[in-house]
Amino acid sequence: MIHLYTAATPNGWKISVLLEELSVDYQLHPVDLTANEQKSPEYLAINPNGRIPAIIDTDSDISIFESGAIMIYLAEKYGQFLPTGAKGRTEVIQWLMFQMSGIGPMMGQANVFYRYFPKKIPEAIERYQNEVKRLFGVLDKHLQDREYLAGDYSIADMANWCWVHTHNWSGVDITPFNNLKRWNDQIGQRPAVIKGIQIPAKVNKDDIKKAGQQLIK
Repeated sequence: MIHLYTAATPNGWKISVLLEELSVDYQLHPVDLTANEQKSPEYLAINPNGRIPAIIDTDSDISIFESGAIMIYLAEKYGQFLPTGAKGRTEVIQWLMFQMSGIGPMMGQANVFYRYFPKKIPEAIERYQNEVKRLFGVLDKHLQDREYLAGDYSIADMANWCWVHTHNWSGVDITPFNNLKRWNDQIGQRPAVIKGIQIPAKVNKDDIKKAGQQLIK
């Protein structure tokens, strides 16, 4: 049994979307970021970094933190959404790493300065929003002549989509990026994706703001 410890954030959604796409049974353990539960001794025993998400696979007695590592583990365990051949596997993983090293951190910083930081710093907001736009441009160009990021629909698409679809929260308009918008809209219609981003539960904007403020402390 997979035990998922998560909250309603893009990194958290990456795992719930994947689990829904895999159609496997799992047990949900919501982590209340506003109550700082991710810093509790019980949770730190699972994830010493004090962030979400994390999983425990009781079948294999394995616990894993870092969303990208979890996605690779689950895709390999269930034999879906990650090719086994060297070329296809490498292509998927490189676009997964693109999300983890670029899209996630830059959109995260845009969120901090655009939404959460108590003092508005125009230079910081512009710097990170411009970097998000640059990264969106990379995705947009890559998607010009392909349906998905790396061959068939994969964990790379799920990971990037869970961040990209929140572009309004970063204050970035996706409309100029036609190919990216097409991809974003297409993936957003998948039933498993729709269900995955409603886990652990839909939250209102005030809750998201509180959680974001907690994470930057």
